[in-house]
Amino acid sequence: MFDPGNTRAQATELPEITVNAPAHNNPNSTMTPMPPYAGGQVATGGQIGMLGNRDVMDTPFSQTSYTNKTIQNQQARTVQEVMDNDPSVMATASGTTHLWENDSIRGFRTWSYSAGRSLNGLPGLAPQFSPSIDFIERVEIFKGPSALVNAMAVASGNIGGTINLVTKQAYDEPLTQLTTRYMSRSQPGAHVDVGRRFGVDKEFGLRFNGSFDKGDTPISPEHAQNGTAALNLDYRGERFRLSADIAHVSRDAGAGPNYLRPAADGFPVKAPNSARSLLPYWAESSVKSTVGMIRGELDITDDIMAYGAIGAQRSEFKSRGIGPAALLDSTGNYRVETWREHGMTDVLSMQGGLRAKVTTDLVKHDLNLNVSRGRYERFQNPFTEAELFPGSIYNPVFGAEPARSDFGPLNRRSDTTTSSIGIADIISMFDDRFQFIAGVRYQTIDSTNYSRNTNLFTSEYNSNAWTPAFGLVVKPWQNVSLYASYIEGLEIGTTVPVTYANAGEVFPPYVSRQYETGVKVDWGTVTTTLAVFQIAQPSTVDIASTSGGLPTLALDGEQRNRGIELNAYGELMPGVRLLGGVTFLDARQTQTANGINDGERAHGAPRVRTVIGGEWDTPFIDGLTLAGRFTYTSSQVINNSKPDLAIPSWTTVDLGARYTFASPWNDTPITIRFNVDNVFNKSYWKTAEGNYMYAGVPRTYRLSTTFNF
Repeated sequence: MFDPGNTRAQATELPEITVNAPAHNNPNSTMTPMPPYAGGQVATGGQIGMLGNRDVMDTPFSQTSYTNKTIQNQQARTVQEVMDNDPSVMATASGTTHLWENDSIRGFRTWSYSAGRSLNGLPGLAPQFSPSIDFIERVEIFKGPSALVNAMAVASGNIGGTINLVTKQAYDEPLTQLTTRYMSRSQPGAHVDVGRRFGVDKEFGLRFNGSFDKGDTPISPEHAQNGTAALNLDYRGERFRLSADIAHVSRDAGAGPNYLRPAADGFPVKAPNSARSLLPYWAESSVKSTVGMIRGELDITDDIMAYGAIGAQRSEFKSRGIGPAALLDSTGNYRVETWREHGMTDVLSMQGGLRAKVTTDLVKHDLNLNVSRGRYERFQNPFTEAELFPGSIYNPVFGAEPARSDFGPLNRRSDTTTSSIGIADIISMFDDRFQFIAGVRYQTIDSTNYSRNTNLFTSEYNSNAWTPAFGLVVKPWQNVSLYASYIEGLEIGTTVPVTYANAGEVFPPYVSRQYETGVKVDWGTVTTTLAVFQIAQPSTVDIASTSGGLPTLALDGEQRNRGIELNAYGELMPGVRLLGGVTFLDARQTQTANGINDGERAHGAPRVRTVIGGEWDTPFIDGLTLAGRFTYTSSQVINNSKPDLAIPSWTTVDLGARYTFASPWNDTPITIRFNVDNVFNKSYWKTAEGNYMYAGVPRTYRLSTTFNF
């Protein structure tokens, strides 16, 4: 019988600096991320919202926590580049200069720009725009609805899953690290990471991360300038812990990535050259987000802990001449729709609660109480659009830059307030071999909407809902977990965007339901998980205009996604690591009006997606590691109104290598990393999201050198 207690908290020994802060005395604390699993690419668990940090083997849900080692070694710049490792996630943004990151988890969209992500467990606080991860320690993915554990997002977009980003804190050992980096075509940059602890017991910590990159991106003539500055201060006392974060991320870009709206009669099967932007060189965008938060924990007794957190974020974007391109026919003719947009969002998020342990002779209770509140305010300028430069996506040609004009005033677009209270109990017996989770959350939503053109009131609604959840974990052996769960999700109804004839209409809140069962096995240095799930959510459908105008977005029936996920991670043998899996997904429309669309495939949900990654520490050169990743994604329907309109399947291969050696001047490690994404330079449609097709990135070279001082 394997003893996971001897393996799950140990990362594979590598010739690099690997330092981790020790766990706090109170096991209810979430201030320190859970330790890495064998291989170091994935953690042994992560924060499950109000339930706190939990080992993956003790969780009746699907979760994956990618570590900073994965972020560094893959030279990831954005959250989506980390999530590309997960077969259940489809990242829609093309490249690193998209205005925002849209994702699909288990076939349902998640939106970064609508404050759908969390930062250190606080909903809505992850940077919405230019989401650099240079200051991030972990990227944690909770798959499926999560209204009980995470509350609802302060805006929308977390039915398929929730993404929580964990910021870096100072380690016990001093850290001074400089990484110089380069990305093709010619974008050099640098990242500095400094951490120190002070005090007799190292109770005070400071961690600073700063980065700057500027130059041409792999997509010509696109160029970008990115900046990040983030500071974490923390205090850890005997019974009190406090942590504060402030971060500012920004990006200025010219031209832009490729995404298209399909033509009424079809779309070109062949994707355009991914290395050539479909937008003119003079198109530009700028985004910036500033985030601040503070959180604390107090051990009232050894078994009772109180916690609280509050944070705010302001995000702003501007774009000139950078809108989605619309296809005119199936031969590849298109037009550029130049938008002049200015938007801003303000987010305020707070939560607090209690975690307590009560133990009797036979039963252990983990009691949880959580109260949360969030406010999301959105502002935009009056919508303006012009159609310029018709041409072919295979040979885009642009004229001179048109005369510039002011953006116009920022008008209030929406004001949404959410609040909730949740309670849960985890009942454990027989040395944690039997665990039962039960809980419920009561949530309220108040939303008011305004016209972006006139600033006048358009609609409002007030709603509330109870969202229960249940889960069961049974361990017939210590290294095997059988589990089953039921959980609901609550999401603010869609405000119909300007690309539809009924723009501004607000749909009622969506309540989704997920059933999941599976088995998790810890083989000692490799963990495998098999999950079977079903999620049902009220769905929207595009209704084509009979006059050739914009389509209408309407509520119609449900989207029912059924899937099977098989994942594996860890160390197959000394020096050989595995990370990846396969997802089979059947996403269908059901219960539609008169059954017209019943059985039709849902958009943006491939039937099969496979991601297999591996690393090998070569025995013939000490310090040299070779890496690779294979990705296959089957075809995807573009929109629900035309189920026969789909992008074809695609396959890509990524390769990498890194070499670590001792510095000749201070005997500390120096690591050189070289990665090539899309090795065969395949041009392809990567994903379909909403009514758009997103192109994949061209072959991209990444080179970096990390120095430790």
